[in-house]
Amino acid sequence: MKKIAALFLIVLGSVSANAQLYFPPKFSPVWDTVNPQSLGWCNDKLDTLADFLQTHNTKGFIILKDGKIAYEKYFGTFTQDSLWYWASAGKSLFGFLAGRAQELGYFTLDDTVITYLGSGWTNCTPAQEEKILVRHMLSMTTGLKDNVANPNCQLPACLQYQADAGTRWAYHNAPYTLSHQVLENATGQTMQQFTTQHVLQKTGMVGAWFTDAQTNEIFGSRTRDMARFGLLIQNEGVWAGDTLLADTAFFNQMINTSQQQNLSYGYLWWLNGKQSYMVPQSQLVLPGYLIPNAPADAWCALGKNDQKLYVSQSTGLVVVRLGNDAGNPGLAPTIFDNLLWAEINKLICNPVGIGETAAKIKVKIWALAGEQTLVLETEEPIHIEIYSLSGQLVFTSDFDAGKHFIALPAGVFIAKLHGINGLSVLKVRVD
Repeated sequence: MKKIAALFLIVLGSVSANAQLYFPPKFSPVWDTVNPQSLGWCNDKLDTLADFLQTHNTKGFIILKDGKIAYEKYFGTFTQDSLWYWASAGKSLFGFLAGRAQELGYFTLDDTVITYLGSGWTNCTPAQEEKILVRHMLSMTTGLKDNVANPNCQLPACLQYQADAGTRWAYHNAPYTLSHQVLENATGQTMQQFTTQHVLQKTGMVGAWFTDAQTNEIFGSRTRDMARFGLLIQNEGVWAGDTLLADTAFFNQMINTSQQQNLSYGYLWWLNGKQSYMVPQSQLVLPGYLIPNAPADAWCALGKNDQKLYVSQSTGLVVVRLGNDAGNPGLAPTIFDNLLWAEINKLICNPVGIGETAAKIKVKIWALAGEQTLVLETEEPIHIEIYSLSGQLVFTSDFDAGKHFIALPAGVFIAKLHGINGLSVLKVRVD
């Protein structure tokens, strides 16, 4: 009998894209949990994750699985009720609010910003300024020069022309901050009023906008409030049956590539799983995934000093990290993200049925030890994609029901299985 090499299911094992989500009661500390051991997680791996988080200056951390708390940890004097700032992760909250404002008819993404801020809000010529639309503020493509002495300065003298709007991506705080004025002038409400009415009251979140020393508007909340927002996004703008954003076209634009310069950026959301990415303060286009160790479908709200919100529908996960700078000076901006996801991926130590996916997808997959071969046995038509850990697609095919053999080099891979009843994601080792 041939030996079978073990398969390790990624993060929370196989999942269905149609998994039922749990929503905690509004404005309540009650929140259902799921036993980590039922997910195949081992206690020693959770302890290792806690050590990693503490070493990297974390204050609050949560992992949700299908809406329920699978892991929650606070450090030092920080507690469940402690408040913390989101930094630029709050941009992603504003992206959602902008979609709601458009849905209500206050503005459209194709409106020129002049309509709401008046002529002369930049140092551009009238013709250059007229081309800057609301969508360019959300996609970081205003064309305004970002390498100025103070990139947070919102005065017209600081907002200088560098390229036509829509032709250059640059992460630039000042135009983004002015988009808050666009929403306020269009709606006649303050940012806090609009956020409270359309998100906080609907989800039971507690949080507030405030202005920092650089005149940036920042959102702050408790760790669980950020997790609530992640759960709302995971369910595509619907909270426990209450639709907060019915404009599915906008939602899909928000969490997909918004321009052609930086494929890993939507409307104020960072996107994993794309062929290339750019980072703030750089015009380099880098090949590969933004966060190779994270789920390929992850939508990310990322802020200064490593404020993090990750949302993945394929795995059913929402992950929140709040705290001080994780301490990676001089390294790539997403290095901590990748290190964190490497630790999360280690949590699985007991596979949920070796090589077997969730019951809703009738597929088994295993590796033949020493033969560099995967065996796929399926009772239904299946589409499979196999990626290296660096995010490179190494194999893809459609299979009918039956047994199939896939030749692969030795190594560890991510396999995505698309069936009639959902999606499963597995980490596979080939010897």
